Parts: sequence; structure tokens; C-alpha cells
Amino acid sequence: MKLQFLNPLYERPGPIASVYLDTSREIDEPDRAIQLRWRNLRDSLLAHDSDHATLDAIADVVGTDRDVVGRHGQAIFAAHGHLLLAEVLPEPPAHDTARYGMLPDALPLALQHAPDIRYAVVVTHRMHTPEADDGEDELEVAYDTGSWPMSRVAPSQAPQRRIPVDGWPKEAEQLISELADSVDGDGTEVIVLSGDPWATNSLIRQAPRKLQDRFVRLKDSGHWRPEPGRALLETGLGTLFAGTLPDHDRQRLDAFLAQRARSRDDVEGLAATVTALQRAQTQALILNPPVSAAPPLWVGTEPTHIALSGADLHAFGVPYYWEEPAGSALIRATARTRGELIAVTRDALPLRDGLAVLLRYPGT
Repeated sequence: MKLQFLNPLYERPGPIASVYLDTSREIDEPDRAIQLRWRNLRDSLLAHDSDHATLDAIADVVGTDRDVVGRHGQAIFAAHGHLLLAEVLPEPPAHDTARYGMLPDALPLALQHAPDIRYAVVVTHRMHTPEADDGEDELEVAYDTGSWPMSRVAPSQAPQRRIPVDGWPKEAEQLISELADSVDGDGTEVIVLSGDPWATNSLIRQAPRKLQDRFVRLKDSGHWRPEPGRALLETGLGTLFAGTLPDHDRQRLDAFLAQRARSRDDVEGLAATVTALQRAQTQALILNPPVSAAPPLWVGTEPTHIALSGADLHAFGVPYYWEEPAGSALIRATARTRGELIAVTRDALPLRDGLAVLLRYPGT
């Protein structure tokens, strides 16, 4: 998974306030509950010397995700009175957290983006319309694209269309063109089809070969209209993508396994990971979430200023350095040296210290 979406967090110097907040609204008096949670976090940030202008910038966006139903949260970052980034999270944080430090607490946000599978959805439902003059059925068609899992709470929500059944071949032709564009332009890997079997089969038959191996059918549950602010076919997509990685990440893991077979100590474990990041040699940071058990790391002002101890940075000639949580240090170094992130469960691929790297230039 590429990490360009984190760039706004590193465009201003710290200190930066990082807030993760449960903003689910399926409770009594949700606005009051959300503001109470935020007040507790605000008090914590004040206790750590956060400035009021930064707190006000965060307060302006807390709870503004009112159009999203179901369980979700917010990640909000601000510095020096300026909002840096605010995103709705597909899962609320396990605990509300607030941190004020020189580096943003960006790893939890990055993990909520993973695995970042690009997909498209086409749903067709046959509607019997006895009031029509000719009694002809209509098809209700919904088409959406997204990146799983973030699109669960940030769908594009293209409008549904209703067309006569005999107009489906022309509509299918237009949809195929849009699907081909999403594959070529956005890297769409999976095209999910659900609904009327005749319409689905017709769409597949008309599609060119390059789309054929991307089609996946989901059983028509009869409940396909999404809740406000939620993705089309969200439940089915969750089942489909559970434990799945994008093709790009799977290829990266295959390359990592080949490197590990040659020299495990160079690519696996905390020490190897830090060394690779110091050298801007990391093509992908691979981790078993969570990384909370990793000890703090020492960092400086540049992304490659990362080490296991302050003495190491001093020996490298870094004049100013400090401690940061491992997750904050690792994700900054990875993102700012154009590395990628691959999150894989320990059951699927256990890693020493829960960390590893795919090297850009193995053997150097």
C-alpha cells in the first residue's frame, strides 16, 4: 500500500496533535457523548502543552461526520493552529487517544487504510412496473467504485439508474467502458457483480478479455441499498476481502520471502528494519499489527534520522534527536522515503519483532 495520503502530516514541523475518536452515533444523545469524549482528549492535550489554536482547529471538525451511520470514528491531526488532515475511519479506535508530539501518531490511520484494495461494484435489480403502459419490467442499476476498507465510510455513491429491460445492452456497454477506465486509470482489481442473473450474465458476455478474470459474483441478498454514508454491498465486500491483499502487495511479499531466504538477518526484525530505513533502502515496511510492544526509537528532524539509541544518532552526526513511539518513527521514515506498507497477520506470516522490510537494493 502506498502512503502518499500521509504527506500532509509531514509538511509542517511539529509539535502535532493527533486525535483518534469514536464518533459512532448509534447511542442516545450522540452529539453530547462525542463532545464529552473530545473534552477528555482536549484536557489531555492541554496537559501536554498543546496550544489553544491547535485545539480549536481540531474542535471544528470533531463530530462533523454526522452523515455516516453505523460504527466508525475520526482521525484528526493539527499543528500550530492549522488542520493537517481529518478522515473518517471505517472502524472506531479501540480507545479514544490523543497525543501531542513532534511526530504525528500516523500508524493507526495507515493501518485503517490497509489493505487498500481497489474495486468496482455493479448491482442490478429487476423491478416489475405494472403501472407502465406496456407492462415492461425495468432494471434498477447501481455502480460504485472504491478502495477497501476506507470506502466503507467514504463511498462515491453514484446515483442509481432505472432503465427499461430492453435498454440494458446499451447500458451494459456504457458500464463496461467505465469499468475498463477504472481498471486502466485507478488500478481496479476486483469487479463485484450482484443482482439479476440475466443482466449480470449479459454484462460478463459483453466485457473484453482484460475484465473477465476480475469479475466476482456476490449472492443477491435482496438488501443492497447502502445505509447513509456507507458503501454499496458493504457486508458482502467485507466477507469477500477478509484476509485478502492486493496483487501488488502479494508480489512484494513474494519478493521479501526470496530476500529472507538469502539473508534473514538483513530483512527481518527491529534492528534490520531500522538499518534499512536509515539508508532509505526500504521498498516496503512489512509488519504484524500491532507494533505497540516495540520499544521507543530515537529520531531526528530528517526521515532517515532513526535509530535504536540516541548514541547511534550522535555517532551519525545528528545534532538534535529525541525519543518517539516506534510506530510513529517507523511510519514517518517509510512514508517520507517513498516506501510502502504491508500489514499481514502473525498467523499468515509471523515476523521477528513483528517487523520486516523488502529492500530496494538487496546486498548493498
